[in-house]
Amino acid sequence: MSTATVGSLSPRERFDEASVAEDVAIFSAFTISATLWLLITTAIGLLLSFKFTYPDLATNPLLSFGRLRAIHTNGTFYGWASVALTGLAFYVAARSSGVHLRQKRLAWAALWSYNIAAVLGGITLDLGISNGSQEYREWVWWVAAFFLLAVVLSGVVVVATVMARREREIYIANWYTIGGFIFTTILGVTAAIPIYQYGLGQVAVQGFYMHNAVGMWFTFLALGVTYYSLPKLLNRPIYSYALGVLGFWTNLVFYPVIGAHHYEFSPLPWWFQTLAIVFSVGMLVPVWAGTGNFWLTMRGRWATVRRSYALPFFFVGVLYYFVGSTQGTVEAFRSLQAIWHLTNFTVGHSHLTMYGFITFIAWGGIYGLLPMATGKRPPLLLVGLHFWLAFLGVTIYVLVLSVAGTVQGITWANGDPFIASVEAAAPYWSGRAVSGTMMLLAHAIFAYNVWRMTLAPAPTTTSSSPISLAAESIRT
Repeated sequence: MSTATVGSLSPRERFDEASVAEDVAIFSAFTISATLWLLITTAIGLLLSFKFTYPDLATNPLLSFGRLRAIHTNGTFYGWASVALTGLAFYVAARSSGVHLRQKRLAWAALWSYNIAAVLGGITLDLGISNGSQEYREWVWWVAAFFLLAVVLSGVVVVATVMARREREIYIANWYTIGGFIFTTILGVTAAIPIYQYGLGQVAVQGFYMHNAVGMWFTFLALGVTYYSLPKLLNRPIYSYALGVLGFWTNLVFYPVIGAHHYEFSPLPWWFQTLAIVFSVGMLVPVWAGTGNFWLTMRGRWATVRRSYALPFFFVGVLYYFVGSTQGTVEAFRSLQAIWHLTNFTVGHSHLTMYGFITFIAWGGIYGLLPMATGKRPPLLLVGLHFWLAFLGVTIYVLVLSVAGTVQGITWANGDPFIASVEAAAPYWSGRAVSGTMMLLAHAIFAYNVWRMTLAPAPTTTSSSPISLAAESIRT
């Protein structure tokens, strides 16, 4: 698709001012909703971090670690990241196709369904009603059904919008976002089939679900947003369309199998564990292809990156996509798995990917694209403060937990008493709480910036938002 088409509406589309306004309202509503869940779930995460240092803190059953931890992870996954990236996917689908968003009622229904799932999920988990200790799918089936409904409705909206595109070619960003909606629907249905919920079948499906929730849902949506936003914000085409296609298909081939590397040395067949390790190595192909494509697109435009609201977030997101995914490949080897698995190292790794990669990409997309939709910009100083608090916070978080997990694993390998591993890791848990505080402060600043970009009064200067463009078209 030509760069002139990406991000432009046809004159006929611009005349429909009401439709443009509703597109902006949908994008804004998804962003506001996601931001509220980000604040709630990360505040819970901060409380959990202090429980490591002060184990007698908040001992009420409703505030117990086991219940709050599941609320934190599921709320962050399905309340913040899913909603934020879906709103961005809607915007990308419409703008890259040169049309208004199709099936707007379904878009609103999807937002309601996401939020119903997050609210009911938080309540049931806090009451001790869960699907068991199955990471990222602790929600009981009737709560998870609302989330799956939201995914299906959102996928219909994106596909319908792309089908109405002005040009024959489907822009690469929409390959990724449509792929994410389709595969996650398959993932949710497969993980709910009753016959798989027993014995080793449940173990295998849990690995399949847990890892693919990150790799085939969040990663696909985040990469789709990046493939649209980088060319748009840099005003240059993506470096290589072929690398984008290579990354898409190799990710689709390798990623679905690698969840089993979380169950090495388990009763799962040894050959299956080995296959997961081999495919984890294969994941270097899409990760390095995508990372190289993004960095080569930014090459020579570093001054533009520094001056931008959004591009520094994309830079960090791409950097941690490379580091976190490569680290995941290394961690899959049995020799290192024996040291690092089930330690604090894994917690640091998950935050490196879900926060350093996925969340930074979502922030970059919101800061880069939401002002184009609403015509409202956040204060530059506060965007910078958000960036540095979040970047330093997650970097310190990952470093201290990586060291803590390594010393934990070494004590276990030495055959020391379990309490020795607790004593070895304890000094690093204070760093976890401090860095978590930095990140929560960054989220509070981000929430204010979102208000400035959405609900705050419009600036008195002439806006360049789609709504004003439509009005200008009507007047002329």
